[in-house]
Amino acid sequence: MLKGKEIIIGVTGSIAAYKSAEIVRRLKNEGAEVTVIMTEKATKFITPLTLETLSRNPVYCSLFSEEREWDPAHISLAGRADLILIAPATANLIGKLAAGIADDLLTTTVMTVKTMVILAPAMNTRMYENPILQENLNRLKSFGYEIIEPEYGFLACGEKGKGRLADVDTILKMVEDNFNRRQKTENGEQKTERI
Repeated sequence: MLKGKEIIIGVTGSIAAYKSAEIVRRLKNEGAEVTVIMTEKATKFITPLTLETLSRNPVYCSLFSEEREWDPAHISLAGRADLILIAPATANLIGKLAAGIADDLLTTTVMTVKTMVILAPAMNTRMYENPILQENLNRLKSFGYEIIEPEYGFLACGEKGKGRLADVDTILKMVEDNFNRRQKTENGEQKTERI
């Protein structure tokens, strides 16, 4: 189902960023072409080299590449993506997307893309339950973004509650389900537009 699909994985600054390595590995095993975009804060939790090795593609960390390219990265990446999966998605990233703020490579790529964006939030329970965060998630849902609910359990801070990144199997099933739904409604050549 995922063979030949172009999937962008967005990784943000959460302790759960280490799980992105397993997501990338599993998507590659399913035949997907995977490109990773990391925020600057994500690189504090997991190295770009790890994700570059697993994806077998360059990892993008900066809006301004040292190599001069005619086609800006956020435009070219968005143009070829069949789906963007942001896992983990922090409260900060969710807030920026909901407000239309595009100040790094990941947010500018999401603002440019016309295909599906799936977010897998991961954060402290109190952050997740904050009404501002919930309003931001609802706003993004109204624009067609899909949200993978976080799980209940022990968090990195030692507290217990809802906020753990969803299980990798759950995330991958959501990605596959998204492509299955598209296959039923499209001729296979068009990319699903979010809006």
